[in-house]
Amino acid sequence: MRLGEHRFQVRLDWTGADAGDPDSQAGPRGLAAAARSPERRAHVVRADGKLHAIEGSAARPFHGDPARWNPEELLLAALADCHLLSYLYVAARDGVVVRDYSDAATATLRQDGRGGGSIVEAVLRPRVVVAEDGMVEAALALHAEASALCFIASSVAFPVRHEPTILVADG
Repeated sequence: MRLGEHRFQVRLDWTGADAGDPDSQAGPRGLAAAARSPERRAHVVRADGKLHAIEGSAARPFHGDPARWNPEELLLAALADCHLLSYLYVAARDGVVVRDYSDAATATLRQDGRGGGSIVEAVLRPRVVVAEDGMVEAALALHAEASALCFIASSVAFPVRHEPTILVADG
């Protein structure tokens, strides 16, 4: 592995109804009904050394289980998480004291009519609370640098917009 190159590994196991039974891939109600069944889309994502597995499914519009994470949410969470971590790095480096940070991120998926589609935009809405009034301008400006440093944002093929709000901590 080259300097600065890192590898990541996860394991995905399909746990849906009839998983592992090649004789029942159509399910008891036939292929069409089975194809739409949320139970058929259940899976678990694991990585060595992690505290918890991620229970996944398709998104609700694609006949998934809404109680489980879907790939689109996981991608959006990765973007928001990466931005947070990059932001905390540049804020600490530049002396901006972050007291609180939350994000209400959204993504838009556009279907293409052939059964596929793509995410066409993500919007991150970080709400950052800083320690002092004098940090507000820098705190706002640091979002651009954090975005440029975010590995996930640099890897996606759609625009990632930022609509930050900066507040000052009480007292």
